[in-house]
Amino acid sequence: MAGEATSSGGDNGSSDSSSKAKSKKPKYSRFTQQELPACKPVLTPGYVIAIFTIIGIVFIPVGLLSLFASENVVEIVDRYDEDCIPHDHNKNMVGYIQSSSTNKTCTRSLKVPKHMKSPVYVYYQLDNFYQNHRRYVKSRSDKQLRSKSNERVTTNCAPEATANGSPIVPCGLIAWSLFNDTYGISVKDKVVEISKKNIAWESDKKEKFGSDVYPKNFQSGGLIGGATLNPSIPLSEQEDLIVWMRTAALPNFRKLYGKIETDLKANDQVTVTIQNNYNTYSFGGKKKLVLSTTSWIGGKNDFLGIAYLTVGGICLFLAITFILMYVIKPRPLGDPSYLSWNRNPAGHSN
Repeated sequence: MAGEATSSGGDNGSSDSSSKAKSKKPKYSRFTQQELPACKPVLTPGYVIAIFTIIGIVFIPVGLLSLFASENVVEIVDRYDEDCIPHDHNKNMVGYIQSSSTNKTCTRSLKVPKHMKSPVYVYYQLDNFYQNHRRYVKSRSDKQLRSKSNERVTTNCAPEATANGSPIVPCGLIAWSLFNDTYGISVKDKVVEISKKNIAWESDKKEKFGSDVYPKNFQSGGLIGGATLNPSIPLSEQEDLIVWMRTAALPNFRKLYGKIETDLKANDQVTVTIQNNYNTYSFGGKKKLVLSTTSWIGGKNDFLGIAYLTVGGICLFLAITFILMYVIKPRPLGDPSYLSWNRNPAGHSN
């Protein structure tokens, strides 16, 4: 009897443990059991041919329109960094550009190839200038740029953080290296104004640069870099600085210098007076002046149209190839239901 009681007690213990084990099972749901409805498209030859045909029909016209728009953009590009160095300083270009006694005025003559409808955008282009360098990109204080109360926040700005114990505003290497070449344009001895209004992003002017933040101790430290700033104008209105502070992702880039609000006629002779101040010679950089119109896709950009045409042409080629294969040597389609991973094999029972 004792043995029976023991065995019965043992049975009760095992049943209790099994019930506890069952209670630990997760609650059933269609999500945990991966039983939610799903789309399982079967790419039959008809669907594949239709998809490639539609992509080709859409992409090729878009590519042609993009190329046509790009071809209508009139662009004048003039590299001036080498030609604006006097012949007697060709062997020491760095010394020439760093000297405060040399005359850096340079005159260039450009011919307008086609009628350029206003606004004509004036850009400066720098090559081999790595604004995307990690230390360069970090060398700024967004808090300081945004509010006067954060004037002393110069954590990441070294070596352009302070001057004579006072904070530099704006601090950091990005602001310190501000582009300082200047351009004066005239056509037929008549000066053409270059407008500096609305050349920066509106969001940058309102959100990133404070209207109560004024330049302070700028370009007065141990190092002298690029352009100076008017200390009586808040940073939110210093659009040259705002444009420069939006760092470029690639080593060759253009930045907007200003806009010409008058048309330039075909064969007009444009005289550009350049103050060649910016030092690109010490790192093997290049400087270019760019005059350009725009289209609905922006500036001159053949790559976009070529990319659309390439993809559209490949898709049409594949569509035609599949049509010929399907007509000349068709293959019978199988039953798509056999593609289900949990389908019971025919003739087998559970």
